[in-house]
Amino acid sequence: MKRALFFICAWICTVTALVGIFVPVLPTTPLLLLATFLFAKSSPRYHAWIQQTRAYRRYVVPFKERGGLPLGQKLRIVALSFVVMGVSAGVVRVVYVWVILALVALWLLYLMFIRIPTVPKKADGQQ
Repeated sequence: MKRALFFICAWICTVTALVGIFVPVLPTTPLLLLATFLFAKSSPRYHAWIQQTRAYRRYVVPFKERGGLPLGQKLRIVALSFVVMGVSAGVVRVVYVWVILALVALWLLYLMFIRIPTVPKKADGQQ
């Protein structure tokens, strides 16, 4: 029963992370890390599979290898997220939605500039 629950949660995290590639407010890397952990606990086959996916290699591997994100990447994430949240706030015009967006913005700032370490940009120009 426990393995089945982990397996279901792993797929939810995987799908949400994949949506997060296109929706800047959703945290792709942490969700893929969580999905990988949950697959490791529930299915060796899917654990091996997720580690071979393009999304895992693009988002998780560099984060694991370097232990953080370069400042430029953090600034792009924050800028794009703030634009999307600003458009949402302008379209919706409901106070409680503004409060939620403000809390999400504060959480994003906390993650990017306090919780997630800033690492130097790679010398070869890649991030």
